Amino acid sequence: MTETTLQHRAEAVRRFNRFYTQHIGVLHEFLQKSPFSLTEVRVLRELMLGTVSTATELARVLGLDSGYLSRLLTSFERRQLITRRQSEADARQSLLELTPAGRAAYAPLEVAAIDEVCGVLKVLSAAGQEQLIAAMRIIERLLDRLPPNTAVSLRAPKPGDYGWLVHRQALLFGAAYGADMGFEAFAAQEMAEFSRLRDRERAMCWIAVQHDSIVGAAFVAALSERAARMRLLYVEPEARGLGIGTLLVAQSIGFAQRAGYDTLTLTTCGVLNDGRRVFERAGFHCVATEPERRFGRNLIAQTWERKL
Repeated sequence: MTETTLQHRAEAVRRFNRFYTQHIGVLHEFLQKSPFSLTEVRVLRELMLGTVSTATELARVLGLDSGYLSRLLTSFERRQLITRRQSEADARQSLLELTPAGRAAYAPLEVAAIDEVCGVLKVLSAAGQEQLIAAMRIIERLLDRLPPNTAVSLRAPKPGDYGWLVHRQALLFGAAYGADMGFEAFAAQEMAEFSRLRDRERAMCWIAVQHDSIVGAAFVAALSERAARMRLLYVEPEARGLGIGTLLVAQSIGFAQRAGYDTLTLTTCGVLNDGRRVFERAGFHCVATEPERRFGRNLIAQTWERKL
């Protein structure tokens, strides 16, 4: 990546920050009619949810200065909105809890906040709302730096998933390996062939989801009566190293065994070194290697095989 490219992207982030800040300001106009600031509402919300119970946790979750938060909590206590009691587990900590008056003060703020957001969503179509939420989830996933133990779930494909997977794989393969649009055509054809299959006892697709976002996928379908083929295995770059590829390969092997296949094969190119390690650990062996010109590049096509 060149320095100029990075600067252009930095400007795009700053532009979004300005837009988002202005938009959020509109969403919180109702606060001008209440005795609470935006920060005070955020603190009240965390205490209402019960996700935090100490000032230390509040400061960490909300990114607040400890001195400022201490003054804010003292104000809440003076207004009888919260109570403090010493923690039995750690005498240095005080456990915070909303009083009935505090809960009553927060209730209309929650209703008003929901109404404001609903007002924004209502101007969008149902598809627009879904697109907005999906984009927000992607931002969360990319910037939140999820810990390795963040749960990953596998689900069946939903309408729109196949198109999304073609789009993502074409972008990722093009950016990483310089593939031309021929790869997108190839991926679209593979997805189309799979979507037309009706025998789900012999073919399966898994969509890996983390933090409500798609982070990977794998397909298995019949290559012949006794052999199955794994297709278009992929994991998002930011989610690699978390075992998602290993999970998808394991699911593919298990399914192929239950479906009665004798062999599971896959074809890939020599540049995919991370995938190579996953395949080897899962018991695959490279049985054929052949140079070829595909997707605007000189590649080394590899066929991998695992006996079941």
